This record gives sequence, structure tokens and C-alpha cells, in this order.
Amino acid sequence: MTMSSLFCLLHLLIILTTTPFTCSSFHLLSKGSSISVDHKDDHIVSPNRLFTAGFYKVGINAYSFSIWFTENIQTVVWTANRDVPVNGIRSKLSLYKNGNLVLEDADKTIVWSTETKATNGSLVLKLENNGNLVLYQINGHPYILWQSFDYPTDTLLPNQPFTRNSQLVSSRSRTNFSSGFFKLYFENNNVLSLLYDGPEITSVYWPEPYLKTWDAGRSTYNNSRIAKLDSRGEFNSSDEFGFFVSDFGAKVQRIMKVDFDGNIRVYSLVKGQKWEVQWQAFSRSCKIHGVCGPNSLCTYSSKTGRKCNCVHGYKKKDPNDWSYGCEPEFKPCQKEVKEDFVELHFVEFYGYDLNFLHNSTLEACKQSCLNDCNCKGFQYKFDTGVYNCFLKNLLYNGYQSGFENSVYIKLPKSLVSSYQERFNENSRYVCPSNLTMSVTRSYYKKHEIGTVKALLWFGGGIGVLEILLILIFLYITSRDSSITAQSYYPIGSAFKRFTYTELKKATDNFSKEIGRGGAGVVYKGELSDDRIAAIKMLKEVSDHQGEAEFQAEISTIGRLNHMNLIETWGYCVEGKHRLVVYEFMENGSLAKMLESNKLDWEKKLEIAIGTAKGLAYLHEECLEWVLHCDVKPHNILLDSSYSPKVADFGLSKLFDRSAGEDSDFSRIRGTRGYMAPEWVFNLPITSKVDVYSYGVVILEMITGRSPLQMQQSSGGNSGRDQTLVEWVRDKINDDCVEEIVDVETCGEYDTRSLKNVLNIALQCAEEDRDARPSMSQVVHMLLHPELDD
Repeated sequence: MTMSSLFCLLHLLIILTTTPFTCSSFHLLSKGSSISVDHKDDHIVSPNRLFTAGFYKVGINAYSFSIWFTENIQTVVWTANRDVPVNGIRSKLSLYKNGNLVLEDADKTIVWSTETKATNGSLVLKLENNGNLVLYQINGHPYILWQSFDYPTDTLLPNQPFTRNSQLVSSRSRTNFSSGFFKLYFENNNVLSLLYDGPEITSVYWPEPYLKTWDAGRSTYNNSRIAKLDSRGEFNSSDEFGFFVSDFGAKVQRIMKVDFDGNIRVYSLVKGQKWEVQWQAFSRSCKIHGVCGPNSLCTYSSKTGRKCNCVHGYKKKDPNDWSYGCEPEFKPCQKEVKEDFVELHFVEFYGYDLNFLHNSTLEACKQSCLNDCNCKGFQYKFDTGVYNCFLKNLLYNGYQSGFENSVYIKLPKSLVSSYQERFNENSRYVCPSNLTMSVTRSYYKKHEIGTVKALLWFGGGIGVLEILLILIFLYITSRDSSITAQSYYPIGSAFKRFTYTELKKATDNFSKEIGRGGAGVVYKGELSDDRIAAIKMLKEVSDHQGEAEFQAEISTIGRLNHMNLIETWGYCVEGKHRLVVYEFMENGSLAKMLESNKLDWEKKLEIAIGTAKGLAYLHEECLEWVLHCDVKPHNILLDSSYSPKVADFGLSKLFDRSAGEDSDFSRIRGTRGYMAPEWVFNLPITSKVDVYSYGVVILEMITGRSPLQMQQSSGGNSGRDQTLVEWVRDKINDDCVEEIVDVETCGEYDTRSLKNVLNIALQCAEEDRDARPSMSQVVHMLLHPELDD
């Protein structure tokens, strides 16, 4: 035996002896050995026993070679042969002596292989603690011939590099693990993107395709093309896209996955029993391309989830699969067939514009579509003061828009009329099949005259009743122009436009006032679907803000989705009336709770963390750069479990990320006592103004002192009022921390935790904006105080 071979053998023995073994599983697969599907205990297990590699059942007598989490929830994170499963008998994975790792089916057919070669030395296949399956060639030093981290399927593990050569491809469905239609990859312009690669079309849908790259917060000026989710829950990409998961820093197992519905999600394993979503790219799944296929409409509500429906005049192509969408029930482009349009309210079909007519009338748009055989319909949309027409050659990516945009679907006139009849069939009123009555007249039998009169009165009465019922029916259907599209726009949708009459009725003529502020008055109301809502009537926007501008801003607010932001259900814009409809919070505002002294230290700490997470989301994770500009206890609401939700975000000022953070304001915004010095000294306004206000709010929670009351009543030695921030700093300098804490909280707090929160709040309230941390840094410091010691 040569010295080199002896060294290799000793190296291999070291690997073997430093790895714990069990009798029923392997930790290494050596050259010339194999794993058989016939032996159910043939597995490769990672040294920490967190991951297992072996044959995983994906169907009846169908197996794939996969890697999964070992315990409890056997979640698959990688698969070698996802599109060609092997037989449940006599199939095996073998490590050939030439260095090739091969998966063979029962008939010896090679289903999958690494196509690697080793010239000399030892070969070892090992499953690492991080879930990476690695084929090592050991010739003096271990050398990686192949690793599963370079070829992910639909899942990315923490610290697994995602490169220019990587891609995540969704599974076909929840139970079908073969390759689906959605792919995460780096585009040629260096931007991390999501692609819908369907049976008929292909389109990029994330970042939002109508945005320019820099408007979406991305950069094309780095060709390294690499991204990674770290073990703490922070994701960063070379195109400057990044985010923090909502449980950032927690020591839990995580996975990042392109799900079968086309959404990217990051999951955390909670208590080893359940995967919970901690971040997702889309809060509204209907905006994902291709989810319902062509000629269909995607609708969503928080109660029923996502649903697909064929557009009127079309039928489902594959009864078991919405990916193939719907096909026409008629033959298109028949010259002898007259055509007309069905109008769908609150609907948009993204992309595939055949033509664009600027400042067009509705009739001109209809005529253009009727004259073009390839036109399937058109979008008629109000934008920047005029109506524009978008002729469609394909009806893809249909979804609820939430605004009064209409889509007109071109159909044969017979189907257009049946659309009306289809709606009438849902009427509760049923007319008699025979509207006439035969009456026998006799002039020579006087006793029958009374019978004839009775029959005449009875027939006349029925006629009057029918007329009344028809009038009532027409009145009901004419009250809301959107009711003709009822099949396509559920009343219980998550975000909708309300009428002023609806909200007036919901609030009992605006008699249930629950709060008021500089932006407007808030009323409690009960919506038609029995949801309890907070309805804010805005003051200032009615005089200067147009309908289009208000809709654009409220649309942005409606798209934001975070557990620590108040959920926006809809809006109303009629004349000068501007109202926003929010979810109702049982425990009201933080200001109210601070007055009632019902919050102990633990609740206050949770409120501080939750509020910071909500603001960090607004500042750093939205496509639009959203400043709150009025962070104060009145705008932090508490649900039944005292979890905080930031309210009134986005109404102060909305920005596009490409404009940069330094932006001009036409006037000072915010509330005295909570406002950053930048407002007073006319300095550029950035997200740090919210950071300052947040710091003051935290100091108010700790001290129980209102910054506004202190400025009004507490005089300082300098001859001016002393701010809350200055008062706290003086107390800390005098080593009187105990005097800072609200007397209602005394004896209930941890001194070390208190000092950490105080330090963070004072950092946030620094006069120099550059000395203040970002909100994501605040979240990190609150969750990991030990790292800042």
C-alpha cells in the first residue's frame, strides 16, 4: 500500500469515526455501494440527524430520490428525479467506481445521474448538517465533485447560495411534485425574477413588469448574480433586493420556497410541528400570472381564498386543472355572426395589448375591437384625466382591480343576451308561465256574472302584482352598476370601493364616532357582510386631491400587507367625500391604553417590537417608499391580544423608491412633541423622521409622560420647555433610571431589558438623523439585546 493511498484511507476513517452511526441508516455512501428502494431503512442521514436522503414515496409504487427533514414533518427540500419517478421495486441509487452517481429504475434504465468522473482516490457521498448532499473525491484533500446545493428544485435552505446557474421551479400541485409552471431565476439583466412558463405563454410577473427596474427597487449594475437567505432570516440579493422575515433572528429551521401557486414564501418551523409563513412576495395571489389560465378570472377573499371562473362565453378546458384555463363556447371570427360586448366591472386583464387608443370614447373603442378579428375584448380605463382603450388579443391574467375599471369581452350577440338571462335566473321572483286566462261569457245566466267579475279582478290583480315585482327588480339591479358583474366580483372581496350611501348606513349616519385627529374623524360601522369596521372620513384631501390621485394612493395602501399594519378593506370617493375603511381593533389606540394603565412591561415590550416591525416593512420592504410622518400612540392600534398595528400609514406621503429618500414636502406633517428636528429646520425628510417619532413613543410608554404635556408644563433651566427626550437623558446622566419608569410599571420590569429599550429609544431620538438606526436595525436590537452588550 502506497503512502498516498494510506493517507486517503486514514482520512476516510477519520470522517467515519467522527460521525455517529445507527444500524438502520448510513451516514456515508462509498464507492461501489448503493441504496435500494426495496430496503426501506436505506437512508443517508446528516450527522445532526436533521436531514435524511433516500427514496421518498410520491405516488402509488412511485418514488423519487429526495432529501427531507427527518423528524415530525417530513418536508422535502430537494429531489433528484422529480419528473421521472422510479419503480418501488428493484430501483437503486449507486455510486459507480468511475465517480458517477446514478439513479436506476427497475429495468436498469438510468433515470438521473450527476455525470461526474473521478480519476483516482476515494469517493464518498455525504449529507451535511445544512442539508447539502455532497459527493467528495478524497485524494489527499476532500474535493467536491458534485453537490445538491448547486441544483435546487423548489426550495432554498439557509445559507444555500442562489447563483446565476440556479433556479427554483415550483411543483405542479400540492400533491404532484413534478415540475410546475413557476420559476425563480436571475434574468439576463441581473435582476432576480419570477417567471410564469405556462402551456401556451411565458411572462415575467415579479418584480411587477409595468415598473422600471429602479422603480421596483432593483439594480442591474451588478453582474455577480447571487442571493442568499441566512440563518437569522435575512435575505439579500445582488440586485439590491432584500428583506427580513417577521421572526427575524429566532433560532428556528427555515426554508424559502416557490410554491405551486407561484408565490415565494419563507417558512419557519414552529415548535417542530408546523411551518408558518414569515414572508411572502405576494399578499394578493391573483396578481400572479397564469394562476387561472387564459380566458378566466381570478377572484380572492379572505374567507374563501382564491377562486377561478371562466369568463362568460367560455368553458373550462381541463376539468381537473385551471392552468389550461377556458376555451370559447363559440367559433371566433365568423363574419356572418354579429357581435357585441359584455361589461365586467372592477376587472383587469394584464398584458397582451393588441392596440392602444389614447383619449378614446367607449363607442370608438368598441368599433375598433369589432373591426379586428384578433381582438378578444378591451380594457377601458380612466387615467390622468382621460379614458384610454387597451385592445386585447389574449385574455390572460384576469383579476379584480378594486377600482372602477371595466373590461369588455367580445362575444356573439346570442351569448351577450344569454349573459343577461343568466343573471335573471338568479332572481327570487318567478313569473307565471301562462299570463292569460280563458273566461267563458254567458249572457243568459245571470248567476254567472259574479263569477266572471271575480275572475276579471283576479286576473287584473295578478297583472298589477307582476308589474310591481318587475319594477322592484329593476330598481334593485339599477342601484349598483357593478351588479351585472356579480359573478366576477364577490361582495366579500378583501379590497373594494364602497358607496357613500353604504358607509353612511354602516355607521348609522356617522353617529358612532370612536376617534378623531388631524387627518379626520373615525367612526365605527358594521358592513353588509357583518364585518365590524373603522371608517375614517378624511378632512384635507377633499379640497385639493383629485379622484385619480386619491385612487392611486389608496391602491398602494391596499396592497400593503403585514401583521403589524392595519388592514385596509376599501375606500369611498364621491364628490368631495374621501373615506377609508379599515379593520376594527378591539382595544383601540395605544394612547387610550396608556391612559388606562392596563399594560404591563411584557405587553409594552411586545408593542415596541411589533410597531418597529410594521415601520420597518413600510420603509424597506414595499415597492413604494412609504413614510408614516405621524407616528404617535394614537396611530398605533391594539387588537384583542394587544398586538400592535400601525394605522394611518401612507396617507401622509407616498414616494417612489427611485426618487431617493431626500424628498420635499409642501408643509410640515406630524404632531408636536413627536416630530423630528428636520421638520423645524427645513432639512431633507427621510425615513429617519419616523424613527425619531418611534423613539419618543417608546419613551412615553416607559415613562408614562406625554411629550406634548411636558412641553406645555415643564420648564428647564435654559428658559425654555424641556422635551421628554431631554428629561430622560438628564435622569440617566444623574443615574436616576428608577425615576424614569412609570409608577404603574414599577416592580414588573427587568432592569436589563428596560435599559436596553431605553438606549434604543434614545438612539432613535437623536437630533442628528444620521446617528439614528434604521427601523430594521431597531427590530434586530430589540430581538437580540445580548448582541449589543
